[in-house]
Amino acid sequence: MTEETKTIREMCDEFDVTPRTLRFYEAKELLFPIREGQKRLFTKRDAARLKLILRGKRFGFSLEEIRQLLDLYHMGDQQLTQLTRTHEIAKERLADMERQRAELDEAINDLNDQLGWVEQMITSMQTSKAAE
Repeated sequence: MTEETKTIREMCDEFDVTPRTLRFYEAKELLFPIREGQKRLFTKRDAARLKLILRGKRFGFSLEEIRQLLDLYHMGDQQLTQLTRTHEIAKERLADMERQRAELDEAINDLNDQLGWVEQMITSMQTSKAAE
């Protein structure tokens, strides 16, 4: 009995990625499809890894961090090392995102203040021009 596999097209459709993305992740040794000539067949393991890769990218993890986390799966400690390291990186990333959000909130407030000032200047100039 052979393991159920998916073609590159099926993987692209399921995960909304391009064939180029899958080949890139394969070249970076994040995915390991079975090769039959030019054909790539992806296993359930590849699908699970791709799901984790995409989630990690969404959270801002680097590909190297993702690779290291995926490699920790086989440590033989029921994923304790993998989960611990994932937790550490995720906490760091969350702190970075919160800092970025605070900076963005400050920039938005500053821009709103500037827009208010410009609107007042425009109104003042229009009023002065109408009075002439």
